[in-house]
Amino acid sequence: MLDFIYYPVSAILWFWHKVFGSVLGPDNGFAWALAVVFLVFTLRILLLRPAIRQVRTTLQMQQLQPQIKALQKKYAGDRQRQAAEMQKLQKEHGFNPLMGCLPALVQAPVFLGLYHVLRSFNRTGTGLGQLGMSPEANANTPNYIFSAMDVQSFLSARLFGAPISVAITSPESTLASFASYGGIPTVATIAAVAVPLMVIASVATHFNARASVARQSPEAANPQSAMVNKLMLWVFPLGVLVGGPFLMIAILLYWVSNNIWTYGQQHLIFARIDREESLKAHAAESERRAPSVPKPGVRPTRKKKRRR
Repeated sequence: MLDFIYYPVSAILWFWHKVFGSVLGPDNGFAWALAVVFLVFTLRILLLRPAIRQVRTTLQMQQLQPQIKALQKKYAGDRQRQAAEMQKLQKEHGFNPLMGCLPALVQAPVFLGLYHVLRSFNRTGTGLGQLGMSPEANANTPNYIFSAMDVQSFLSARLFGAPISVAITSPESTLASFASYGGIPTVATIAAVAVPLMVIASVATHFNARASVARQSPEAANPQSAMVNKLMLWVFPLGVLVGGPFLMIAILLYWVSNNIWTYGQQHLIFARIDREESLKAHAAESERRAPSVPKPGVRPTRKKKRRR
């Protein structure tokens, strides 16, 4: 049903695995891990322009907060008129609220697509969405654009001794399916890799939220935004720690690399916008202080002397 997501995601993952596998070896765990990381980087590069527009939209929304609040107060008893005036204000300033949501809307299906593709390398489980295949049948069944040989390569890959397609809470039947491909991993080995990734992802989520909250203007402060800020700063990072044991190592790699990219991208975009705003302010100040000289090609106007 979602093949239009699964095939492109698997194609990008396949490409990067071929790149790193040609250097490190196709069965190397780091080759597969780097393929996941560079899948994230590829997506974020494609979304860079919308991300910049998202930041600009957020800043513009903050600048319009005084006018928005004034409209809400003026038309408090007339919701229809209030909505019409809001649309008029947004149109006048070229403001599109949907641009603030676009990167997140695109990343969500990609995250789900990656989760499904990685999970489909091992279809021996019997839970929701699993096929209950035997280890032999699973190892000889292609996974979207990945061949059966690629599936076996993925099953054989280890990152510090742990397969990247398992989670701390993976059932014993899933772990047993790796017996012919590097041996059955232990929960301790999986936790030794997954727990540091969970902590890094949680800390990165918190610092990304702090950078975002620090950029908010006082005019945008309200009870709703305060509650959202608390969720971003504390609840979401805690959610990574709580949900981490249920996520396969490859998804934790996705989460870590995505947050690290976000942290660097935020600082670069904010620095660029700050420079632009500084140049605009400097230009406006220079224009205000500049003497009123005629433009090139325009005859200067002289004041007529009063006759005595």
